[in-house]
Amino acid sequence: MTNPHMISRGMKPLFSMPINGKYILAIYQGNLSKFDILIKYRQLENNAWSKIRTPKHIHWAVDILIKLYQDEKTTKKFIFKLMKIWNESSGITTEEEFNEIDIVKLYKKFENDINEFKTLNTKGEYSVGFLILLLKLLMVQEKTNREDAYMFSKILEKLKSDNNEIFSLISTATHNGR
Repeated sequence: MTNPHMISRGMKPLFSMPINGKYILAIYQGNLSKFDILIKYRQLENNAWSKIRTPKHIHWAVDILIKLYQDEKTTKKFIFKLMKIWNESSGITTEEEFNEIDIVKLYKKFENDINEFKTLNTKGEYSVGFLILLLKLLMVQEKTNREDAYMFSKILEKLKSDNNEIFSLISTATHNGR
């Protein structure tokens, strides 16, 4: 399923899907490797769609940090769930896996998790459904392009720690952690 409103710089998405009536998430062919994927989204803001955006680690990390400050117990459980998803995720290594990318299937796979953490939908910017799908795709992207990927897990480790100091999180999420 593709959405004509998601054509980005002349590129049509391989797949796109509306999520919660507030987002459109799309997958494009990337150019870092044969199976590289590029993830982009639009968000409904003030009854109009935003420009097409490319998510960065810092975007979701800040959103989870906000959720953490508003509901620490549920957000910590959510972070542990994301760590489990990270550990179970792998990169795309075959043409078949690449052709099987389907956001609808992913949504169904994580529907129970989306429902379990739905109380976090009112905290921060992003809904849990959008976050889980976006983060799963970013995990696959990261592991496809680098088998020894670690950035995602470092950010999750930082978020689950009791030291959620914002400077440190931003340094980690923007590849500037020194």
